Amino acid sequence: MPEVAIEIVAHEELTSSDLVRLRRLFDAEYLDDFGEWDPDMPYGYAPHALHVIARRGGEIVGHVGWARRTIAVGGDEIEIGGVGGVLISDAVRGERVGSRLMSAVAELMRGANGVAFGYLGCREEVVSFYASCGWTRISAEERSIDTSGRPREDPPGQPLLILPVEGEIADWPVGAVDLRGRAW
Repeated sequence: MPEVAIEIVAHEELTSSDLVRLRRLFDAEYLDDFGEWDPDMPYGYAPHALHVIARRGGEIVGHVGWARRTIAVGGDEIEIGGVGGVLISDAVRGERVGSRLMSAVAELMRGANGVAFGYLGCREEVVSFYASCGWTRISAEERSIDTSGRPREDPPGQPLLILPVEGEIADWPVGAVDLRGRAW
């Protein structure tokens, strides 16, 4: 079995072949519930500036996307790396590909100068995976633009996680999170 290689690809540098393979990965998981994957607005969420892609042979078997954004937390502005599009093919589950992808994303954020925290929202059943990758759950109200383009407010309690990139967990401000756009 070929080794799984991790690659970083800027959004605008995705090839037509990459897009076909990413669509195949995402549609295998989400087509029935959310329709076809759109690289410029995946399922109505924010697009990614950078894609961290796992490949085995010619096939894409894992993906994590992220984009830099300034958000408001309480009365403070924070530069974050918003993470989304985390998906691992059934073919490589259990091989720690997801952990490798999340580690690569953390390294990219550390090298991005000025990104204070990684930020993501997820389903309850995958919180333990992110915690195993060094992410910490926070409790905060979250404001964003929903998948249909309307303002949305979610009360504290939904799974929101942060990763200190420059600084410590204690540096995260208290207060509501305003993503100033769509979530990832």
